[in-house]
Parts: sequence; C-alpha cells; structure tokens
Amino acid sequence: MDDALLPRNTAALRALLDKGVTMPVPLTVEIGDEVDVEHVSGDGVVIHPGTRIRGASTVISAGCELGREGPVTIEDCRLGRGVALKGGYAARATFLDGANLGLGHHVREGCLLEEESGGAHCVGLKQTILMPFVTLGSLINFCDCLMAGGTSRTEHSEVGSSYIHFNFTPGGDKTTPSLFGDVPRGVLLREPPIFLGGQGGAVGPVRTAYGAVVAAGSLLRSDIREERSLTIVGPPPAMTQRDFTGREYRGINRLVAKNLDYLASLDALEAWYAEVRLPFFAAQGALGVLVGEGAREAIAAGRRERITRLLALAGRMDPGQAPQAAFAAHAQALTEIFGGSYAAVPESLSTHAAATAAAGAPYVEAIRALPDDLVNAGQHWLAGIIEDRWADVEALLPGVARLRHREA
Repeated sequence: MDDALLPRNTAALRALLDKGVTMPVPLTVEIGDEVDVEHVSGDGVVIHPGTRIRGASTVISAGCELGREGPVTIEDCRLGRGVALKGGYAARATFLDGANLGLGHHVREGCLLEEESGGAHCVGLKQTILMPFVTLGSLINFCDCLMAGGTSRTEHSEVGSSYIHFNFTPGGDKTTPSLFGDVPRGVLLREPPIFLGGQGGAVGPVRTAYGAVVAAGSLLRSDIREERSLTIVGPPPAMTQRDFTGREYRGINRLVAKNLDYLASLDALEAWYAEVRLPFFAAQGALGVLVGEGAREAIAAGRRERITRLLALAGRMDPGQAPQAAFAAHAQALTEIFGGSYAAVPESLSTHAAATAAAGAPYVEAIRALPDDLVNAGQHWLAGIIEDRWADVEALLPGVARLRHREA
C-alpha cells in the first residue's frame, strides 16, 4: 500500500495491537505523535473505526471502549476503567470508572464525570461536574454546573431530555454556575436524587436541594431550597418590553454570592480528592494515578474559570452604584480566598480510606460502606471548609455573605 494512504503513526498502532488493544480496522484509527502508548492499557480496550486519539496527557484505562456508535475524538482526556465514549468529541476532560456518553457528545475543558455518570445522545458539557450515577438524557446542554444526588444506578439524579442550563446572560457574562445538590453531602452517596424534567431548563446561577423533582417543561429562575419537593413552573408571563442596556446588575450581591458558594464547593471537592480519594487512584496503579491527577486538574480548571468570569464581571461594574463599586473594589481579594489551605481531614476518615483502598475495595463500594460516624465526620469537615471560605468573604463583603442562604 502507498505510504501516503497509511495513518501517520503506524508505529503507535502496532504498539497498541501488540499490547492487546482490540481495533477491528486499525488503519482507520488516528494516534497523535504526542500520545504516550504506555498510557493506554492493553486490557480489554476496544477502539472502533474512525477514532482519533490526541494529546500528551491522554490516558485510556482497562476496559474502555471508544466509538461503538460513531467516530470519537479525544484530546488530552483521562479515562478511568470501563469508560464508554460511543461517538463524539471530548477535550481536556476526565471520566472516572464506568462513565459513559452516547453518540454526538461534545465535552470541553473542566469536565469531570465521576463513576457511572453519563448521558445519552447529543449531550454538550463544559465546566461540568457530575457525581456518581448522575444521568443525563438526550439533546442536553448542561455547562457550568455541578450535580450530585442518588446512591446507585437505580436511584440517581437525572436530567430529562431537551434540557438546557442557561449559562450566558444578555449582558455577555458567564458568572452563572449552578449547584444541583452540594459537595459535603453529595460525595458520600447517601442523598435522595434530584430530577429535572425534560423539555425544561434552569437560568443559572441557581441552587437545587436534594430530592427535588421539577416537572417537565419547567424553567427554573430561582432556587429550590426545600428538599423532597415537587416544583411545577407555570407558563411564562405575557410578553413585556422595556429599555435594556446590557449592564443591569440590580442583584449583584446575589450573583456574586452564588459564584463564591460554587468556588467554596470546588475547594471542598478538591480537599475530598486529595485526602480521601487519592489512595483509591493509587491502588489502580500508574494509570489510576494519572486519572486521579486529571480529576484534580478538572476541579482546578473549574476554579480558574469561575475566577476569570468574576474578575471580568468586576470590570463591568458601575462605580456610581454602591454594591457594584464594593464588589469591584474587593474582587481580586475575594478570588484569592479560594484554592488555599483547608482544615485537616479527620484522621479516622483518611486512615479508613487508605486501609480500604489498600484492601482493594472499589471507591464507590467503600464510600457506601462507611460507618455513620465517619460519614458525619466527613460531612462536617467538608462543610467546615466551605464555612471557612465564607468567613473570609464576610470580612470583605458582609452584604454578599448575608445573601448566601437567602432564596433567590
């Protein structure tokens, strides 16, 4: 065969085949020159025709399957064991064990899909964190948010088909991150699931409590603070028109509070990974360690994104409006609160996690089996990290801190 008709990196293809990777039609698979084939497992990995694998940081763990339903492109992605990307594009994202997405997915930077989370066809994600088992339907845009809730594949948070998280304001801002659930309780896999009915949406930033059920066709514009509640949003009001400048921030303190709460939650999640999850990645060997690093990088990317958006918003403030001027004056100091040190993890929790991981227990199984005292200790520790961040916020902007728990 004419060399011009061959893939550009046949040596990598041969190396993967020699390792045991299954490729039904190897010459239709593209492997970037920068890809380290040592970061691709040969154990049960299947790469279907039309797959493109790129990026020096890409990791593909045992049991992964790429392209079952259509061509797949991954760039600098880290895939845990048994991940299935069935057709689409993903870049600078991390997928933990058993995560999966159907045909037509489009996943961008800052995404972290934890164990057995995923979606059906045509799902768009960016700066999205899905905790274990969270399931998205089809035809969904779910960027700039975190979702938790549920305990298993049969009791999990779910987003119905044709759902949109609106993350871009008329003024051109993306200070719109939403929390569906939370971190301190969500990571412990004991909370009732959240259900967002299809053909609906949420105008970020909003917060939604565990056990909330939102009826199909509903458009959320405010928080749901009541747990185990049913919300049915009525028809929109009659059309109205008024002057609009594109820089109206009458609720600036509420907006800032939502963003700071999201940042504090990312700090808590990062601490959980560093102090509790880390041994479980290490127990999976070299590839597991790399996947764990990718997860923490996704969390850090989320923090950078939120800080970038907040500082951009500060530059748009009206100095003649006192709340806006106060935020602009303290914006840089506010962002410096996040990403720093945190209270020490309870030794009993970290010791138990390390011992359980060393014994070979899978992460999800280990967390679901935690005794109540360690569950309570973990929740208290993570909630304390968030409270510590808010104490620092209150010292700078008490008007923002007062709005943290107010329904809006």
